[in-house]
Amino acid sequence: MKRLHLYIIKRFIGPLIVTLLISLFVLLMQFLWVYLDDLVGKGLDLNIIVEFLIYTLAMLMPMALPLSMLLASIMTFGDMGENNELLAMKAAGISLFRIMKPVIIVSILLSIGAFQFANTVIPVSYKKLIALMASIRQMRPEIVVKEGMFSNDIDNFSIRVGRKSMDGSMLYDIMIYDHRNDRGNESVTVADSGTMKITTDKRYMILNLYTGETHEEVQSNDRESTGYPIRMDKFNKQTLYSKLQGMELERKDESIFRNQFRALNNKQLQYFVDSISKQVEFSNTEQALSIVYPAPVTIAMTTLARKSTDALPKLRLHKYIDIDSLLQNSIQPIRKQLIEGALTNARNNLRVIKQVDEMNVANTRMLNRFDTEWHKKYTYSIACLIFFFIGAPLGAIIRKGGLGMPLVVSVMLFIFYWVISTTGEKYVREATHGLWFGVWFSTFVFLPAGIFLTYKAVTDSTILSLDAYRDFFKKFRFPGKKEEDILS
Repeated sequence: MKRLHLYIIKRFIGPLIVTLLISLFVLLMQFLWVYLDDLVGKGLDLNIIVEFLIYTLAMLMPMALPLSMLLASIMTFGDMGENNELLAMKAAGISLFRIMKPVIIVSILLSIGAFQFANTVIPVSYKKLIALMASIRQMRPEIVVKEGMFSNDIDNFSIRVGRKSMDGSMLYDIMIYDHRNDRGNESVTVADSGTMKITTDKRYMILNLYTGETHEEVQSNDRESTGYPIRMDKFNKQTLYSKLQGMELERKDESIFRNQFRALNNKQLQYFVDSISKQVEFSNTEQALSIVYPAPVTIAMTTLARKSTDALPKLRLHKYIDIDSLLQNSIQPIRKQLIEGALTNARNNLRVIKQVDEMNVANTRMLNRFDTEWHKKYTYSIACLIFFFIGAPLGAIIRKGGLGMPLVVSVMLFIFYWVISTTGEKYVREATHGLWFGVWFSTFVFLPAGIFLTYKAVTDSTILSLDAYRDFFKKFRFPGKKEEDILS
């Protein structure tokens, strides 16, 4: 039996590794397509690109692993069913559940490992990835000088090139405006040809010019003069140096992004959830107190009441102020002050309510994001196990191996799962649905499906057989019609 278990595990591990690599590649291409504009033209070194890909692959692992589990389980058990291996094992008295048992253990271990990976590796990878992305976005593109156009990529210079050699090493018909003195276009250099190169550390540009002349305006000492004399210098060779800013990668501090919800493990997420919940509760309590106990208005009304004690002697005998009596018996100026004070208090209360409500909406959305991230670490891990219990019995039922039918079924099921999961998370973030309904809804949908398929496969039910459904409908009789007409 141990040899059989090892054989089944080997049959499963191979497709799992292959499908995991394929899934990661497809998801990586989708990710790179979105951020292609931020990466192209920056002249990134190979080690930076490799580092970027490693962090990205780590972030894509929670999504790729459930898909690969589904596809690998369908391929493994579908291939074994197609080659009649499952039939031979069942004929030997081994049930399908015993056949699945070693792979179930592997799936459980992979689910636990997926959770640990999501809780420890992904927060670090995400923090490093967004720090690297922010650093890359701040890099300036590599200097590209196009024919017949002015280029301002070089600091303090504006360069136009008439034409370039085939390999781009030589530049011809060059015109350069020098802005190093920050006084406009006071210096113009033209040259027949030249070369331009950037140092390996991308900090300096070296421009060698051949056979040309420089025209420069000279500041006149005569204050009454409205014109400026021009000095012309001819040269056979001239070299210009310019320091380049922002061409090299300057890494940002990763600690700036340490409080983002994807950069936190579950313990840290729980801390933020508790803190934000207390903040929301405090805001609501403060709002209630500011509205129920408007102390400034009460004091003002008491003061006004004391000023009208001759008209209202009974006010001294009560611990409260009868506003209706106060308004009816007060003189016109006092009555006006009372009404204006009440309106001011009402407007202040309305402003406080709106401010607190806006703050609560923002805090609630932030709270939902942290809560969603906390639960997602569990849902993606459990999805690995659920997809195995869907894929393995489904492969045993359809009995098709390879990448044809299993790939189609896996992609359709995973897209359905992803749409449900993404929609639920969006509802939770917008606070339109509860947390458990939104984040766990996809799990509640696919878990019964896995149990049902496993039960049908273990009991050798032919749920995908057309003959089984034909026999089922034969049980019904329709008056006036023959069975051939019903089933046709």
